[in-house]
Amino acid sequence: MLSDPTSLAALWGAVIFSGLYHGVNPGMGWPLAVSAALFEQKPSALLRALAALSIGHFIAMTAILLPFTVMITLIEWESQIRIGAGLMVIALGLYLLWNRRHPRFLARVKPTQLGLWSFLAALAHGAGLMLVPIYLGICAVSELDTGHQAAASLMSDNIKTAFTVATAHTAAMMLAGGLLAAGMYFWLGLKFLSKTWFNLDIAWALSLIGVGAIGVATATTH
Repeated sequence: MLSDPTSLAALWGAVIFSGLYHGVNPGMGWPLAVSAALFEQKPSALLRALAALSIGHFIAMTAILLPFTVMITLIEWESQIRIGAGLMVIALGLYLLWNRRHPRFLARVKPTQLGLWSFLAALAHGAGLMLVPIYLGICAVSELDTGHQAAASLMSDNIKTAFTVATAHTAAMMLAGGLLAAGMYFWLGLKFLSKTWFNLDIAWALSLIGVGAIGVATATTH
């Protein structure tokens, strides 16, 4: 079994990797940032669009994670909560494998409302839910070092962890998505993007199932 510091480092690595993975995925919005910048013909428009996407994604991550900061204070139910969260992620992955269509309501959001679009897209595609098993694992490993704390203190620590996870994940996402967007805007353009469009829908659904399965497995072995 991995030592606790190694387990914790692996979980934080998963937070960063998932952020990079979300950033590379066109479904999280970086092509919209390229489109906005080309439409306005200003490099600053690219930065504004990426900032809006980042804010929307961050809010979606915290909206998903924060309710679990309350649930995880029920230490005696910690394993059941982690198993339940893992099963939810697996169920969403299976649903996305079965239903490949993108939510229609996203197409109704105005191009100028990129922050709202990013928030809704992250919720619809399960980006925030993917982080839940990882976040619960981080909290579980941290509790081994601190022992049983009072519920208020434990919840406060978990809230800080939730914001840190959301921040690290969103930063990694914007790094990956921003580099792709900048490359498309400054050198390749949307014409190249339209010819080389890559679809990660199946990989996305399978990754949800994998993360959920890992979450269930780690919860049942502790």
